[in-house]
Amino acid sequence: MQETLVRTALEEYRQNVSQLKRGHRQEKYRLDRISRSFLGGKPVACVTSVDIARYRDQRLQQPSTRTGKPLSVGSVRLELALLSHFFETCRLEWGLCEHNPVSLIRKPRLPPGRTRRLSSRENRMILRYADRHSNPDLYSIIVLALETAMRQGEILSLVWEHVDLRRGTAHLPQTKNGSQRDVPLSPVARDAVMRLRRREQGPIFSYTTAGLQSTWRFMLDKLGIDNLRFHDLRHEAISRLFELGTLDTMEVASISGHRSLSMLRRYTHLRAQKLAKKLEKPRNRNRQNLSEKLVSYPALLEKEGTGYRVRLLDFDDISVQGASREEAVRMARHILLRRIVSSCHNKGEVLPQPDQYLEPVDERKLVLIDPMGGDDEETGEL
Repeated sequence: MQETLVRTALEEYRQNVSQLKRGHRQEKYRLDRISRSFLGGKPVACVTSVDIARYRDQRLQQPSTRTGKPLSVGSVRLELALLSHFFETCRLEWGLCEHNPVSLIRKPRLPPGRTRRLSSRENRMILRYADRHSNPDLYSIIVLALETAMRQGEILSLVWEHVDLRRGTAHLPQTKNGSQRDVPLSPVARDAVMRLRRREQGPIFSYTTAGLQSTWRFMLDKLGIDNLRFHDLRHEAISRLFELGTLDTMEVASISGHRSLSMLRRYTHLRAQKLAKKLEKPRNRNRQNLSEKLVSYPALLEKEGTGYRVRLLDFDDISVQGASREEAVRMARHILLRRIVSSCHNKGEVLPQPDQYLEPVDERKLVLIDPMGGDDEETGEL
C-alpha cells in the first residue's frame, strides 16, 4: 500500500475527478480546506474513523469566514460527503486504502427545514426597491424567482435562445439534479423578461452569483428585512403554487424540478389560513371570500385646485378626483368595491393587504375608504 499523503491525493482528485463535476468551483474551496487541515499531512491509508470524527467536530466548532457565526451543519455534511467520495475513489480506483473511514462515523443531524415566508409588506418593499434599482435585471430576477420557483443559478444561466415568450416557456438544459426541464412562465414572469432589452442570443442577465448575493444583502440591510435568503423566494414560490389550489403535487414538482416528493414537502409551508378555507363548505366559500375582502383601505385625501383627490395608498392605480370631498370619497369607494368584486371572479388577481403602503404620508390627511359605506357616510380621519 502506497504512503500517499491525503493532500497529494486530494490534488489528484481535484484534477481528475472534481473538475468533471458541475459544482467544481465550490468544491475546490472544500478540497483546499481539507488539505490544509491535519488530515492533509496523514497518509491516505492511515486515516481512521477517529480522525474523520475529530475533523467533523473541529469544523462544527469553527466560525464561518464570511459571517463569523458557527459553521452550518449543512456545510459540514457537504465536506463529509466530499471526503467519502474521495476515499471511495482512493479505495476502488487508486488502491490507496482498504476502507472508507467516513462510512463509519455519525453524520451531524440536519436542523429542521426553513419555514421563512414573505409577508405582504416585505414582498412589496423588495419589488419596489428592485424596480427602482439602477440595474433593471434585479427586478426581473426577483419576479422570476417568485413566479417560477427557479433556483438562483438557473435564473442567472438563462439565455435568450432558450426563452420562448410566445409559448410562455423557459428551457433549462441542465439543472442541479442533472436533468433538463421546461419551466412555464406566467404572464407576470413574461412581462418581467419583456421589460429587458432583448438580444438574439446570449445571457439574459448580467449578474454573477457573487454580484447578486452582494446586491441582495445590501438591499435587505437597506430595507431592514432580517433572516431572508434569496433561496427563500423558491420556498415562497412553491408554496404559492400549492396555495393556488389548481395544481397537484406532480404538476408542482414538474415546475420546481424536484424528483423526490419528500424533498418537495420540505420546501412547502402552506399558510394555515389558506388550508382552513379549503375546509369550508363550497356553497359558503365564495360568499366568505367576498366578505373577507370587503375591508376598509387607507387613502390620502388632499385638496387639489378647486376639488379634492383621493389616492388609495395600497393600490398603485386607484386615484380619483372630485369636485367636493364627499364626491371624491364616493368615487374612490365605488372603484374599490369594483376592484374587490372583480378579484373574486378573477382567481389569479391578488389584492394587497390594507395598510401595507411604504411611502411616508401626513397622517392628518389619511381617511378610511369603506367599500360598503353608504354615499352619505362620513369618512373619518385616522
